[in-house]
Amino acid sequence: MHDNIRVGITHGDYNGIGYEVIVKALAEEEITELFTPVIFGSSELLNQARKSLALETFRFTQIRKPSDAQRGKVNVVDVVPRGIEATPGHPSREAGEAAVLALEAACAALEAGEIDLLVTAPINKNTTHGEQFPYPGHTEYLEARLGGKSLMILFDEFIRVALVTTHLPLSEVPAAITLESVKRTIKAMDSALRQDFRMDRPRIAVLSLNPHNGDNGLLGKEEETAISPAIRECVSEGILAFGPYAADGFFGSREFRKFDGIVAMYHDQGLAPFKALAGEYGVNYTAGLPFVRTSPDHGTGYNIAGKGEADPTSMRQAIYQGIDLVRNRRAHAEATANPMPRMKQERHQRGEDMQ
Repeated sequence: MHDNIRVGITHGDYNGIGYEVIVKALAEEEITELFTPVIFGSSELLNQARKSLALETFRFTQIRKPSDAQRGKVNVVDVVPRGIEATPGHPSREAGEAAVLALEAACAALEAGEIDLLVTAPINKNTTHGEQFPYPGHTEYLEARLGGKSLMILFDEFIRVALVTTHLPLSEVPAAITLESVKRTIKAMDSALRQDFRMDRPRIAVLSLNPHNGDNGLLGKEEETAISPAIRECVSEGILAFGPYAADGFFGSREFRKFDGIVAMYHDQGLAPFKALAGEYGVNYTAGLPFVRTSPDHGTGYNIAGKGEADPTSMRQAIYQGIDLVRNRRAHAEATANPMPRMKQERHQRGEDMQ
């Protein structure tokens, strides 16, 4: 029997492929032997997805609140009003509001200890953004609500990429590349690799910002003023950081295979090669939070929504890898906890004198 990891899954944008990949990922009959799924969304929409995919063997249980989740079953908490009708492939403000409701309910369950892991289906940032949700996306909301300092890591079995800047216009990236921001990202990546991926001495490669590593200042000075000094300071603190490496040669020569983690300077520099390498097995992980949150490495998929063509692999990987991250984090916390109480308990059990 599994150790009852309770996986909260938000439905995301119901006009996208969220329900399709959720149903497909949870359709295997033995899936609930591995963990306890708790879907935050709509039982009506889930049932519609099941019927449209002709997955009649897929069964779920509607529950009133997350604490009612039953082991051995797919559980669904209705967080939106009944009577919702999806329009696959068409963004809507209503779908955005429903995505936010699911996220808020799942976070409340996390904070209450009713679920152990949060897996989020994709949202449309344009339909969620507003006065009630003034955030660019999941990551910023989760950081504001749950605390901590988030770090976006995209990973599969072989490669892990973190970003110094995330959802930032390209024109604003150079100003955001400072010694402090690069050093902070390297240190956060090192911490995540140790705590969440259980690596003792991870090797981290740091990419340059400019082509050809700046060509000694001819193509930019960020390597000299920010990136290299940040690497040196991290090394002086015992972190195995290397670089900077020109991104094209680094990936083109497959140098990345020598490292446990990669720090890229901006979104597409790191994620374009990552997605080409990882394919459907990529997972988005928000490190640095008090809780583990993962998501599939794809968007709402409006172009294929409602057609039954969505690949559930990334959603399935987000669930499985998220469970591993929860277990790794628990094992790390236990290994690094103050050993004295445990030693006293062991001595007491042996009947030894505690004086």
